Amino acid sequence: MRLQALFLSVAVAALGVSAAPLLASDLPVNAGLVASGSLPANLKDGFGETFGSGSGMAAIDWKKTDTGYAGTFLLLPDRGYNVEGTTDYQTRINTLSIAFPAPAAGNAAEATLKLEATVKFTDKTGKNLSGLDPVAINTANGVDLPGAATGAVSLDPEAVVRLPDGSLMVSDEYGPAIYHFSAEGKMLSATLPPQAILPMRKGAVNYSSNNPANGGPKPDPEDPETGRQNNQGFEGMAYDPAAKTLTVVLQSATRQDGGDKKSTRRNTRALVYDAANPDSLTLKAEYVVPLPTFKDGEGKTLVAAESELAILPDGRYLLLSRDSNNGWGVKGETSLYRRLDLLDVSGATNIAGTEFDGLKPVAPKGELDASVKPATLTTVIDINDNAELAKAGLHNGAPHDATDLSEKWESVAVVPALDDAHPKDVFVLIANDNDFLTTDGFQAGAAYKEKTDVDTRVLVYRLSIN
Repeated sequence: MRLQALFLSVAVAALGVSAAPLLASDLPVNAGLVASGSLPANLKDGFGETFGSGSGMAAIDWKKTDTGYAGTFLLLPDRGYNVEGTTDYQTRINTLSIAFPAPAAGNAAEATLKLEATVKFTDKTGKNLSGLDPVAINTANGVDLPGAATGAVSLDPEAVVRLPDGSLMVSDEYGPAIYHFSAEGKMLSATLPPQAILPMRKGAVNYSSNNPANGGPKPDPEDPETGRQNNQGFEGMAYDPAAKTLTVVLQSATRQDGGDKKSTRRNTRALVYDAANPDSLTLKAEYVVPLPTFKDGEGKTLVAAESELAILPDGRYLLLSRDSNNGWGVKGETSLYRRLDLLDVSGATNIAGTEFDGLKPVAPKGELDASVKPATLTTVIDINDNAELAKAGLHNGAPHDATDLSEKWESVAVVPALDDAHPKDVFVLIANDNDFLTTDGFQAGAAYKEKTDVDTRVLVYRLSIN
């Protein structure tokens, strides 16, 4: 059964619609980890290049089978293997099939994942898009977009939404921008954010994220003076089919709002667009979202950057935030924060079209303007819960091996549980971004070898909803 019909039948609210404050009884209840599955790190995609996991995820279809559940999903890799600088990786999207049997009590079922297809993104002229750091402005597509030295549009894709007609909305890190692609991967349009979010250097838009190709030029200055911080663009995106709104969330605060320091980058923004016409998005609401904080091993308070946004069938949103530099494949062994929170903007101030969309900071040095009421977050799933991870033979922390969760969990898809006794329940699929880390890699015409293999993994949780 198609997801669109299932979700539209119960969609009753949209981000930005006034509602009563949340009660404990209103919160989805985490019924636990029910399945987990993986694909090998050295898997090659349909073009013979290293597969690269998921920065974004979207469901195509979903059904209940005689033995469990099965469906088809889009999984979006980002700009390619880039440990030593960006490469001319032609950005693309993959289609996966995912199936798992009904889980036994106390254990997570083994999910079967299979790569089904790969499609490359192209611009309006048919030219492939590139993962190279943007060193220019591309004007060939009707909008001033991030441009590579090769003349291609530079894209660092981070989230994907599949619209009812099968076309795709993709958010990116470089602009940050929102792209509309056909189902075949051809660019149909692109939308840039308000001035406050565009990266500015020396009074001009400069899209570089300070990740040049090997031997390429670094931007001057290395960090933007205002706008999104390097590599902190539109990391999360979700579509509400009932309200026909598209919402994107900046990974952390803009430079002028405290985004120049990891300890003060908390007050990020969620932008809600009228998407009735996906080629003519209109900003209708914008909210400050105070990201979660946690303490590191030295007692310092740090901000957990946002990694994904997802929507529940009733129109409420889930925000995934996490720490960094901890997990299999990187030095740190124990993650301190990886959680999925319910995002509530019902009482938040709409700052769309105000002076805060210009160059007036809404949170100078990280302190929120007194006139602005922020959104709220309430934890629904703690991914680092070792009691749940143990159901799938996984863990967070020591021993630091391949069963220690990898660093980056960045994509979420929500599908119905298809349970007649609990018709509102859903499954939440969360996938990692493995940064293309493998001991047997090949990309952009060259082989490469990392120290470890970080597999693509999907965790499946069940949420009970009253």
